[in-house]
Amino acid sequence: MKKKVAIIDSLGAHGSSHHFYLFGQIRGLVDNKVNVSLYTNSNTPNPNIQSVNFYQFFGNLFSSKFLFVRALKYIFGLVLSIFHARFSGAKIFHFHIFENNIVILLKIILVKLLFGKVVITIHDVVSFAKSAKNVFLNNQIYSHADLIFTHNTFSKKEVLKISPQIDEKILIVPHGNYLPFINVHNDKEKARDFLAIDRDKKVLLFFGLIKKVKGLDLLLNALGEIIKKHPDTILLIAGKTWKNNFTYYQQIIDKNNLAENIILHNNFIPHNDVKYYYSAADLVVLPYKKIYQSGVLMMTLSYQKIALVSDLSPLTEIIEDKVNGFIFKSEDRDALINKIDDIFSEKYDMQNISSQAKVMIKNEFDWQKIGSLTKKGYQNL
Repeated sequence: MKKKVAIIDSLGAHGSSHHFYLFGQIRGLVDNKVNVSLYTNSNTPNPNIQSVNFYQFFGNLFSSKFLFVRALKYIFGLVLSIFHARFSGAKIFHFHIFENNIVILLKIILVKLLFGKVVITIHDVVSFAKSAKNVFLNNQIYSHADLIFTHNTFSKKEVLKISPQIDEKILIVPHGNYLPFINVHNDKEKARDFLAIDRDKKVLLFFGLIKKVKGLDLLLNALGEIIKKHPDTILLIAGKTWKNNFTYYQQIIDKNNLAENIILHNNFIPHNDVKYYYSAADLVVLPYKKIYQSGVLMMTLSYQKIALVSDLSPLTEIIEDKVNGFIFKSEDRDALINKIDDIFSEKYDMQNISSQAKVMIKNEFDWQKIGSLTKKGYQNL
């Protein structure tokens, strides 16, 4: 493929594992002989992938506490990245979208003015930070993009509800695994010692940004009944609260006297420590109320851990109940209690379920396959 691709992403490694997604995407494209350049911030390490050009034009974008300063840095980095990429021969510009706003539209228009082609990967169709959809803005963004990727059928359908006229430009390209970027840490005892968790406890893990839509309140409200059935249960909560504080959840913990059965690490978990959290867990719970795709699920499966997920389409497109994980009815407290009770009561062949999940995450979500799908999309531009 002769066309050069510029992936321009200001988020990178800031506050998440998104840079691993970027690195996986780039590695998959390079394996499929696509010429790639990555433009990001100075917090994001160089992936050191052969033949990939790496630029940190967004600098220390998130270092200032002043929104105005961050905005200036973003605009400077964005304009510099787009012009540099275009005059270096890039024809295709690939952006990752977590929420739609006027800035997204403006950078798409800038690329079009430079006669470039715009590709967007939609991570969240509608931002969880907003209560209302801006249909006009969404339509403008989707209409001006030349190619749109979603991670699953559900997200594609949600986009088409907003902009039904763009069906032909949407392709489904799955979220890849994290296997190339992690060291699977199977020493549960060492991990529990590191986290100061008793070795004989049953450990549930809730991992990642704590958003209202992720259902931690449902899990906390179920925990009391789970403890009655399995008194040795510990809920390990690991992640920073997003757009609010932990007060709401702490009130549930206090009301139900759950403190002795909870270990709370309400902060960003350093990448080098993530392996200990997953290794310490017996079961990773994703009690989500709404989701478009889940990096936490991909991370869980990459760490060879069994997941219990709510029955939302983006999750059930990956997890099959009692085959490669477990499913319960979303927002149903009793269903969650009963499923965890069954799992902890050893009603299932956990080793076989784990093996099925391991094979699935390795084969079906391999970045080289994903790179091939992405390249096919590019070739139509």
